[in-house]
Amino acid sequence: MIKQNPAASPGNDKIVHIETYRWKEQPNIIWVEITTENGFVGLGETYYVPGAVEAVIHEMAAPLILGKNPFHIEDIWNTLFVCANFYGYAGAEMRAFSAIDIALWDILGQATGLPIYALLGGKTRDSIPIYNTCINFGKYRDMDDSLERPGDLAEHLLSQGIKAMKFWPWDRFAPQLKVEAITGPAGWAAVGPAGSYLSLEDLKKGLWCVEEIRKRVGDKIEIMIEGHSRWDLNCAIKIGRALEPLQPFWMEDIMQPDSPDDLARLADSVRLPQCVSERLFTRYAFRQILEKKAAHIVILDLVWTGGITEGKKIAALADTYHLPVAPHDGTGPVTIISSMHLCASVTNALTIETERAFYDGGYYTQVVTNNLPIKDGHMWIWDKPGLGTELLPEFKSREDVTSRKSKVEIV
Repeated sequence: MIKQNPAASPGNDKIVHIETYRWKEQPNIIWVEITTENGFVGLGETYYVPGAVEAVIHEMAAPLILGKNPFHIEDIWNTLFVCANFYGYAGAEMRAFSAIDIALWDILGQATGLPIYALLGGKTRDSIPIYNTCINFGKYRDMDDSLERPGDLAEHLLSQGIKAMKFWPWDRFAPQLKVEAITGPAGWAAVGPAGSYLSLEDLKKGLWCVEEIRKRVGDKIEIMIEGHSRWDLNCAIKIGRALEPLQPFWMEDIMQPDSPDDLARLADSVRLPQCVSERLFTRYAFRQILEKKAAHIVILDLVWTGGITEGKKIAALADTYHLPVAPHDGTGPVTIISSMHLCASVTNALTIETERAFYDGGYYTQVVTNNLPIKDGHMWIWDKPGLGTELLPEFKSREDVTSRKSKVEIV
């Protein structure tokens, strides 16, 4: 919440309070609020294994940043990173640092009265095209429809002005590992070992979904193929070559992103853009992908890869290779609003991921004060200070919401 204070300035504020929130209905998400001495409250968010993330925030990060100037964002990011890098930074540590970083940018925006994109260099666009990731939630059964009634689904998306969709036709045929506690809305198929065999029959079953969309709506909608890293190199090539005549917008993470050399082999073998990867943490991982010519589109997740500070650097790195960025979502409202600010401030933003199941009558409206500014297949850039949204007071006071606090001790 913005608190007007004429004494507030980058020279005389400090972090005095950090609080995290977890909600039983969305058990994979954790929100963080950072409060300053001058009364600014910055909001951050991240996703997956929230207990570990919460421990990192309060037991590792809080002692390092409480009492620090919240406007020294780069210094705080580097302090957290180098300390975690002593024993391995990628995982709960980087998810925690990402949430903290976003909250600090929110504070800086509130203190200056400017939206985050303005602090990143100013607006390069008024809106960014969205695509709909097809998940089951609330009133929508987009994941089921993408596999059973793909033509109907495409028509319905177009009727809402949405001209791009992403789904995963082949995940169901990969080896299954049911770990619903961590898979989230993508469902059981999103996690598991890579498959080394895909029958021609199953290949055609997945291909049917894409063919039905093309038959029904032609080229009116873009199709993104998600792979959730469920296949080895040979199967990935098999899927990609079968898809080529149907011209999907991209193939995303068909195989694990941990080998830039093997991803480069895939990019050389298939005449489709390869989108890589929200699973990569920090610019250092993306540098290897780009140097090996292993991706055509950089998909980064701000709440995993290092927050807005690192996201801006990754976007600049991609731009150096004349490639676009497309922020990943699938988590919570703060993630996508942060991505909106990044996309507003860079010239190489291609599109932004959304889930209508979340923002259209979904849970976002129960959590934050301002829902996503989506209309006519675009996210429209708002001019609100900072992020432009806050946790609802009634959300924080719910009986099924728990919190944990760290604060400066007054002696």
